Amino acid sequence: MDDQKAIEKLQKQVEEIKKEKEEFLAGWQRAKADLANYKKEEKERMQGLMEYVKQEFLFSFLSMVDNLERAEGELKEEEKNSKTVQGFLQIGKQLREFLKSQGIKEIEAQGKDFNPELHEAVATTQGENPGKVVEVLEKGYMIQDKLLRAVKVKVVK
Repeated sequence: MDDQKAIEKLQKQVEEIKKEKEEFLAGWQRAKADLANYKKEEKERMQGLMEYVKQEFLFSFLSMVDNLERAEGELKEEEKNSKTVQGFLQIGKQLREFLKSQGIKEIEAQGKDFNPELHEAVATTQGENPGKVVEVLEKGYMIQDKLLRAVKVKVVK
């Protein structure tokens, strides 16, 4: 009979150990899932941060492109044949190609209906066709279907 009690005691211990093992296993599985979720969230956060930094860099880059385009607009036709000016124009072309390669697109606004989601009205004028953009004062850009910089426009009242 003592053997029977010893066997029952051992079986009870085995059951307790199995129960404890299941609890530890479930806890380990939860911890593993939590770690996987954390890694996924951290990766998404880092991607968002990198995208934000990229957009901030490209946004600050746009003022240089604006100045370059203003300078190009001031060139006289006879100046455009100079090798120095040709190099200057080539740099402008490369900058625009770089922006395009980064997913930046210019927003077309001239002659379009004013859209407050894309346009910033900085001046108005009298005329026909109220709500139409009559002049682009500063170009605006989209990056991957998100607004990077609104177009500054003059609108008909």
